[in-house]
Amino acid sequence: MRKKIVAGNWKMNLDYTEGLTLFSEVINMIKDEVTGSQQAVVCSPFIHLHSLVQLGKDYNKVSVGAQNAHQAEAGAYTGEISSRMIKSVGAEYVIIGHSERRQYFGETNDLLAKKTDAVLKNQLTPIFCIGETLQERETEKHFEVIKSQLLEGVFHLDETAFAKLVIAYEPVWAIGTGVTASAEQAQEIHAFIRAEIAQKYSQQVADDITILYGGSCNPKNAAELFAKGDIDGGLIGGASLKSRDFVDILKVFN
Repeated sequence: MRKKIVAGNWKMNLDYTEGLTLFSEVINMIKDEVTGSQQAVVCSPFIHLHSLVQLGKDYNKVSVGAQNAHQAEAGAYTGEISSRMIKSVGAEYVIIGHSERRQYFGETNDLLAKKTDAVLKNQLTPIFCIGETLQERETEKHFEVIKSQLLEGVFHLDETAFAKLVIAYEPVWAIGTGVTASAEQAQEIHAFIRAEIAQKYSQQVADDITILYGGSCNPKNAAELFAKGDIDGGLIGGASLKSRDFVDILKVFN
């Protein structure tokens, strides 16, 4: 069954105390104001994970996730964190393939397929990110790019494993720029993604999978975006660093 999810990606922001303060504010607001079945997922830097899990353990509307994981289970990979480590502190989600990871750290579809496998092996939920650059959009290659990211990144999974994913469409040209894809542009891509999934697996799998929109989603445009039939929530960047904004986006589903 398709879940409604609003996931916050704090990126490389907030020291330890600031992160706990923000998360506590979010929890208290959710307790008082969120009335639907929607789920909040907060994806923090690694330093916060254990403490956020402990703070949120009594609130079933709030889950905690990491922003990345290494593809190996363990080994001589100085500075890296494995899915097993993330699982051990009680987190439930991991963002895989965010455009910043692809752009700044050279993560390829092949590498992301391995990371997805590692995340699933450790009973975590991947939030698998796909999306085109401005150049790819302007040269009308966006559908081709999205298709290849799905094909090479996650379509190796069998139907049971694939059904455990959350997909996030994030047009790279709309991340942190203040420019948002129009609700119609976003819906067009979300519908395309769902059609590709139906063709690969089944209509049932496509109907049940959660597909989030990421890319300058904020309290002002969330309602219009989330009203579209194939948009099941958001992967929120900057607005997730403000408790009021994040919870207001979540409340769209009340």
